[in-house]
Amino acid sequence: MVRHANAADKDKIMLLYKRVAAMPNGLARSFDEITESYIRDFMQHSVKSGLEFVIDNPDDADEIIAEIHCYKPGPKVFNHVFGELTIVVDPAYHNKGIGKLIFIHLLNCISDNRSDILRIELAVKESHENAIRLYKKIGFIAEGRFDKKFKDGENSYDADIPMAWFNKNFIPRNASSQAL
Repeated sequence: MVRHANAADKDKIMLLYKRVAAMPNGLARSFDEITESYIRDFMQHSVKSGLEFVIDNPDDADEIIAEIHCYKPGPKVFNHVFGELTIVVDPAYHNKGIGKLIFIHLLNCISDNRSDILRIELAVKESHENAIRLYKKIGFIAEGRFDKKFKDGENSYDADIPMAWFNKNFIPRNASSQAL
């Protein structure tokens, strides 16, 4: 059900992101910020130094209903970190276990195959209590709070909660030998 994303998925992923961005509080990015270059950029980063998975619609092979990606931030001192984690689930599939399924698949893949990765980072709006509960349930810990980081309206703000998950199968390596 969960599979690696590939370049041919770009348009389907863009449509999924647009569906989610059109919802109130769907994504940090607005509908008009979901561009071809945005999708292409995170897909290229994921191929180069991270992971990206999707779930196809079981009733329509031309539609993706969930996507998750993360990748290394760049400088060698962070080669043990996957950041920029984003997960999107089609609104029609919320509360059906799809987000948990794809997230656990990602974490298991990292545990089983990426001993070079110690830490996975994400940030979530404080008001997204269901998401925070899910992240905690699958092993993430909250690491602080950035007050009023998200602008939710003209005079409305929300805090950003940074969270991290740690790979129990991490094997430390010499930083200079790690490739991006």
